[in-house]
Amino acid sequence: MNKTKKVVTKKTTVKTNNPALTQIKEIYKFMQDNDLGTIDFEDKGTHVRLVRSAPAQIAVPVVDATAGVNSQVDQKSVPLQYPNTIKSPLMGIFFRGASPSAPPFVREGEKVKAGDPICLIEAMKVFNEVKANQDCVIKKVLVDNGQPVKPGDALFAIEKI
Repeated sequence: MNKTKKVVTKKTTVKTNNPALTQIKEIYKFMQDNDLGTIDFEDKGTHVRLVRSAPAQIAVPVVDATAGVNSQVDQKSVPLQYPNTIKSPLMGIFFRGASPSAPPFVREGEKVKAGDPICLIEAMKVFNEVKANQDCVIKKVLVDNGQPVKPGDALFAIEKI
């Protein structure tokens, strides 16, 4: 992969109704639509080179969610046992509360409204709040605190209200 340096020589103010700016925006959209990293464009003695930076690639350790976990519900049997669930939107570590000593966001039997926080999933040192997607009653917590989850894993069995 070619490494590209970004060099900024000076900042200039460009009018928003500038036809050159409109053309550059069209070229950039073409780059995005075709997933291009670099494009050179020349017109009437003007040379423009647009370079999109590649997203950083970070190695993420994969944890076997089934190793040594006995109290967690078997994810394959969840649809049969619990037809309505709230699922994990991402891979990470499941936490019921904001900290180990904090009370859980929700308990079994509690009613929650759409948009209420129900748990946290920690991914790459970032705590992501998971919210209820509908008004419901939490029937069962399906994952133990501190356990790894994958996208689509059922976190809570719910009853719609």
